[in-house]
Amino acid sequence: MAVVDIPEVEMKADEVLLQLKYVGFCGSDLSTYLGKNPMVKMPVIPGHEVGAVVVKVGADVPEGVKPGMTVTVNPYTNCGKCASCRNNRVNACQHNETLGVQRDGAMREYIALPWEKIIPAGLLTPRTCALIEPMSVGFHAVSRAQVTDIDVVMVIGCGMVGMGAVVRAAQRGATVIAADIDDEKLALAKKMGANYTVNTIKDDVHARLSEMTSGGFGPDVVIEAVGSPVTYQMAVDEVAFTGRVICIGYAKTEVSFQTKYFVQKELDIRGSRNAQPSDFRAVIHYLEKGNCPVDSLISRVVLPEEAPDAMAQWAEAPGKVFRILVSF
Repeated sequence: MAVVDIPEVEMKADEVLLQLKYVGFCGSDLSTYLGKNPMVKMPVIPGHEVGAVVVKVGADVPEGVKPGMTVTVNPYTNCGKCASCRNNRVNACQHNETLGVQRDGAMREYIALPWEKIIPAGLLTPRTCALIEPMSVGFHAVSRAQVTDIDVVMVIGCGMVGMGAVVRAAQRGATVIAADIDDEKLALAKKMGANYTVNTIKDDVHARLSEMTSGGFGPDVVIEAVGSPVTYQMAVDEVAFTGRVICIGYAKTEVSFQTKYFVQKELDIRGSRNAQPSDFRAVIHYLEKGNCPVDSLISRVVLPEEAPDAMAQWAEAPGKVFRILVSF
């Protein structure tokens, strides 16, 4: 990772010029840094968690987007032609290119993007806006799970995405169990709406879930937000019969399952990718209420020149970081 000079941004008639204020590093950026991201096209400018201010709008941009507005960004593309787009699930476009993964991202001073990808953020600060995208991924997973107030929902992994799932499941009235290997993250998950917590290293997970769930049946929904063979297997093993398993994390290696559970439990196993525009709006609505402990979710704010060292330190202790923001 290095800081470099790039050409001045050229803006098209249907684009909006943004001045970046804060951009977050996410888990996929760490995977890219470590050479373990199978989706990335290298070399790449990272960054898709954006807090920015509109500087200029193109001639063909509708009146709703104006200079001076604080905004975030929908960082995904959609082709409009594939099966996902045809089914109006553009977040899962077969040919999606996410900022900072398949195309250059937002870790820069200025970027020009199509006006359709600009999301006004009301009175939120640019710093808070950098948290919207990762939380929206967790919100979307809860939508995929069709969570209601009669469900017990276990969220495995209490990073930013998992925290979003905790918040959204709690908003829907579910009983929420947060699972992680870090007690500090679990304590924060309780503040954000979890009813119970499980430390998957220290606790007997199965015994704890039996205690927490009616009849010892296990959780109705398990949301996997880690991307590890161990947690994928845990999700299938521990979910209740006829339950729903929602997969967000990318496992870096193959995962072996007792597939008999797929049939015996008659499970619904669903992928959850990115987020829909409605998920972004829901996160903004949540953050506007002022109940989110934003400061606790931001581990560190660095300047661009400090980013390489910050990433190296994160790689050494990945479990201790929620979000590193780069301030431009």
